[in-house]
Amino acid sequence: MFIYAERNSPRLSYIAEFAGRQCIGEPFRVTQNAEEYRNSAFPKINYSDRALQDGEIWIRPNGLLFENSIKQQAIHCSELDGLKIFFQNEGSPGFDVFAASFFLISRYEEYLPHVKDEYGRYGHVNSIAYKNGFLDQPLVNKWMGLLRKKLGTEDPDRFEFLPTYDIDEAWSYRHKPWFRNMGGMYRDLLKGDRERVRLRKNVRAGKRQDPYDSFEWLYALHEKFILKPLYFFLVAEANGKYDKNIPPSNEAMMDLIKNISSRYEIGVHPSWQSGDRSELLKKEISLLQQITGKNISVSRQHFLRFNLPEGYRRLIDAGIKEDHSMGYGTINGFRASVSSSFYWYDLERDQVADLFVHPFCFMDANSYYEQRQTPQQTSQELLKYLHEVRSVNGRMITLWHNTFLGDEERFSGWGQVYEEFVKEVKIAR
Repeated sequence: MFIYAERNSPRLSYIAEFAGRQCIGEPFRVTQNAEEYRNSAFPKINYSDRALQDGEIWIRPNGLLFENSIKQQAIHCSELDGLKIFFQNEGSPGFDVFAASFFLISRYEEYLPHVKDEYGRYGHVNSIAYKNGFLDQPLVNKWMGLLRKKLGTEDPDRFEFLPTYDIDEAWSYRHKPWFRNMGGMYRDLLKGDRERVRLRKNVRAGKRQDPYDSFEWLYALHEKFILKPLYFFLVAEANGKYDKNIPPSNEAMMDLIKNISSRYEIGVHPSWQSGDRSELLKKEISLLQQITGKNISVSRQHFLRFNLPEGYRRLIDAGIKEDHSMGYGTINGFRASVSSSFYWYDLERDQVADLFVHPFCFMDANSYYEQRQTPQQTSQELLKYLHEVRSVNGRMITLWHNTFLGDEERFSGWGQVYEEFVKEVKIAR
């Protein structure tokens, strides 16, 4: 199948590749030969300013895919078959689905002037998905469903579930330097929290399991439900305001990393400090490679700290091939409005980059800290996202921290929420 266009462009080729894989399982071919288009008996799409045949799928370009600049776009949302759309025009399906999909997947709006959040990141409140009420939907996948229906092609059952974990602090009390524990104990005493002081002492003495230690519990869960998770380790050599990991030089920490990497795939969790110093990022990747004896080419930013295009270019320069940071650190939902993985498009350079992006839609910390949900509310939220992703045969990626899944009192009930969700994923497949 192919797309007829009066001219091609890097942007059109990019979205034709993505849309083709979503609609027919392989890239659409772009042709500028009108006769080839007219004579073909196969399903096809006319992406030009004029209709060529009766009854054809004609999408009139709004112009975005033939530009090579970045500028403010006129976006006004309306509805079609219950779905939000923009870049409305003549033809079928009534809007430029290719340009609209490109706008969302490329994160075009993140290159435009915007207000950053308290951590210097692109704030979700700036996005058209949030402003127009579709942040909780993989809208691009749903648009592809509309296009697939017009083409008469089937959507194969390719739903996937990928559990991922960020290991920011492997342990709450165990294996931490003595001065950090003494400082914590002093703060507990000032608060009058004698129960916490007692717990800290018992954990340090080996009489109680560390409240953040959920690693064997997770291993049993993965074995029971036949899961292939992905772990991201924070291995900053020096602690900082946002980097509070156990030092990677700690023998217990190295053993944990080796143990998990022998069972599952792992990636680097670039520290907050490395966001300002590229040499630290490369050093952390190298350190993780030395500990595991494996090549590390997968990452997810600590605190999801990155801006476009600099953040992704820094990863590519460090040898990273796949990134899992495409989500918000302030709210759950689909940051790129898609539940399928895609290659990053560098808008400033107007070219496809060698970085495969895996978007996630749920993070435990968002539900707890930002959305202030109870475990029961989070359970419902997870099931909602599961339904959304299943409905488009997408890929559901969840982000959990070991800290939420252990015995820490304030996270009581969250491990049960996760286990029940995993059970639902497996039962409903």
